[in-house]
Amino acid sequence: MTETARQIALDAADLGIEKGDVLFVHSSLRSLGGATPQDVIDGLLSALGEDGTLVLPALSYMHCNPNQRCFDYNCTPSNVGALPEYFRTQVKGVVRSINPTHSCCALGKNAEYITSGHILDKTPCGENSPFRRLKNLGGKILFLGCGMRPNTSMHAVEELSQPDYLFGDSYEYQITDSKGNSQTLICAAHNFKGVEQRYERLADLLQGDELRVGNILSANCHLVKTIPMWEKADKKYREEPHYFIDLSQEN
Repeated sequence: MTETARQIALDAADLGIEKGDVLFVHSSLRSLGGATPQDVIDGLLSALGEDGTLVLPALSYMHCNPNQRCFDYNCTPSNVGALPEYFRTQVKGVVRSINPTHSCCALGKNAEYITSGHILDKTPCGENSPFRRLKNLGGKILFLGCGMRPNTSMHAVEELSQPDYLFGDSYEYQITDSKGNSQTLICAAHNFKGVEQRYERLADLLQGDELRVGNILSANCHLVKTIPMWEKADKKYREEPHYFIDLSQEN
């Protein structure tokens, strides 16, 4: 492990990441000032320890969508940055959930549980998705230099109350699993046309150690506990369904 990776592990621990945590990471690799993807993964895995689980998004909605309805576990790339794609393709032992648009990759103690049920859902972020299972395990979400707006777990919270802007049509996809077996899957699409997501407003609802702010290397980071996030965000959606969005000029 490099000195950069060791510093990442120390900074992550100072921020509140603990041994045995289940950690979901949204990231901007550029914000870390020259750290390599391997440095970041090695540092976070060190902070989590042998009993921890690391989860990254492998969202593929730019490659698999209503106009291109084929998802391949092994071959369909993610479109959410360099670190998730490195994790998916280069880190030994990583497993991926199966969903045409909102899959996730995981490594560690709870990786199979986190990823194994996603294929059962008929929505992108349903009750068997990694996002729900992250909450079930009392996990944490790290926003690594990217701010709190790119919070895919909030889509899972939205699916509880289903605000009027959330869902579009359902589509049939051709799914190929890790062993090359194929099947069809019908899954609804999210529809955010005319809507700007404002999930950073979650910060105003969290208190104390529910949200911790600090630095990992040069990256400004936010660490969120999922259970209070879900409870408070779901309550807010039911009170004010449009609290976490702005209507754009398209609408």
